Amino acid sequence: MTSLKLLSLFHSLLVLQVHFSDQLDDNKIPPSLCTGHPGIPGSPGVHGSPGQPGRDGRDGRDAAPGEKGHKGDRGDPGETGVRGLMGDRGDPGQKGERGQPGECAVAPKSAFSAKLSDGHTLPLTVGDAVHFDQIMFNEQGDYNPETGRFVCKVPGVYYFAVHATVYRASLQFDLMKNGHTVASYFQFYGNWPKPASLSGGSLLHLVPGDQVWVQMAMGEYNGLYSSTKTDSTFTGFLVYSDWKNSAVFA
Repeated sequence: MTSLKLLSLFHSLLVLQVHFSDQLDDNKIPPSLCTGHPGIPGSPGVHGSPGQPGRDGRDGRDAAPGEKGHKGDRGDPGETGVRGLMGDRGDPGQKGERGQPGECAVAPKSAFSAKLSDGHTLPLTVGDAVHFDQIMFNEQGDYNPETGRFVCKVPGVYYFAVHATVYRASLQFDLMKNGHTVASYFQFYGNWPKPASLSGGSLLHLVPGDQVWVQMAMGEYNGLYSSTKTDSTFTGFLVYSDWKNSAVFA
């Protein structure tokens, strides 16, 4: 029993010695054991390592808008882009105005033939046109039996012919173009028992609007006659056209 107490006492002393030995080594002597004056302050310590980054601060308030800057220089043109897809078909446009009449694509035509009807009253005044009133052919309508005049529509060269039956008086008539005599014809009648005849013709160059007709040249020479047995006729037709640019004449 005595040995155990001694062993316990020895252990306590050993622990106490170790405790005081650690305090002396660390210069941590309890104040109760120190009776001297405080020592001189030590030298500043070495700068420590940088600390950890701080947290982000709060967002600041919005500032007032700044003044508008000057317009910058124009940039260089960019490269041509890829061609886009074809768009939808648009609506039909409005109908255009009618174009000018073009030249004919087929050979132009112009022809007529007319005669005096039986018992037709002839003009007695010099300068009056003879009205060959009975139409035999006038497909294009270029001859007007009411005026006795042919009106040109197709430019070109025409041939006109007049065949007259002369009876009861001598006959003189003129072939007229736009009021000018282009040819004159005369047949004397000698009081014969049967009629005589007078024929003539001429080539004329015409442009659209030109007019051609037959008129009496002298009042006393008006023996133009027509019956069931004999006729007096006025005929004209186009020989060739001046429409050289037409597809027919190219």
